[in-house]
Amino acid sequence: MTLPFLESEHLKSQGDGTHNRQQTTFSSMSNNYFTFRQFTINQDQCAMKVGTDGVLLGAWVNVENAQRILDVGTGTGLIAVMCAQRSNAYIYGVEIDPKAAKQAVENSRDCPWQDRIAIYNDSFQHFAITHDARYNVIVSNPPYFRNSLPSPNSIRTLARHDKKLSYESLLHYAVKLLEPGGRLAIIIPDQEISRFTHLAYFHGLHPQRQTHIRPHRAKNYSRCLIEYTGDISVKCESSELIIKEENSREYTKEYKELTKDFYLISPLQG
Repeated sequence: MTLPFLESEHLKSQGDGTHNRQQTTFSSMSNNYFTFRQFTINQDQCAMKVGTDGVLLGAWVNVENAQRILDVGTGTGLIAVMCAQRSNAYIYGVEIDPKAAKQAVENSRDCPWQDRIAIYNDSFQHFAITHDARYNVIVSNPPYFRNSLPSPNSIRTLARHDKKLSYESLLHYAVKLLEPGGRLAIIIPDQEISRFTHLAYFHGLHPQRQTHIRPHRAKNYSRCLIEYTGDISVKCESSELIIKEENSREYTKEYKELTKDFYLISPLQG
């Protein structure tokens, strides 16, 4: 079964610049690609590479019973491909940077679920106002580092700073595109939870599940995975995930369990 219109085959450029995702880089056999159990992600054309944040979100997001999933700021296409592996849904990725979007097309085309993935080279804002489709799940690893010094590299600057896609814009257009009962799942710096959730309340979204991430047991929380819904009656379930054992390069059982369907043997050391 194929998508009614596979934008992967006909990239359309809307807007300029790029944005990308929060990033903690893995090491791999080559910085140009990263190999998973069932697919390979090439990344030589992308400002930000495959990282822990994207893998966490792709493995954590609830895709149960989803028919249509939208990945906002798809970058390499990693999260889109992970969602395709974990579900029977049609996956749509939106990426503003033309080079990254082209690479996401190539990565999705080379994976086993290519007939269920479409990539759009567009800004999320423009995509949202020009498409009428609704989604059961919207997932995003949004831009971050709002207050840090800009990188001298213009593409990397836009990839790391929320100049092109603010939290407000993400929420505003996500609400427009979500099906009733739909879910928005993101990963953000842990210190941003209060701000993002306050904005989410303003847009009628409420947290129903969140997982705080520690790099290892001795460290403070660095990231948070959060899922929002329009159901105000839902009580938020909170948990934590520790990536590595204290004073060790060994990954925890919980992290290995979450990511077991993706890594070839175990998470590569980073």
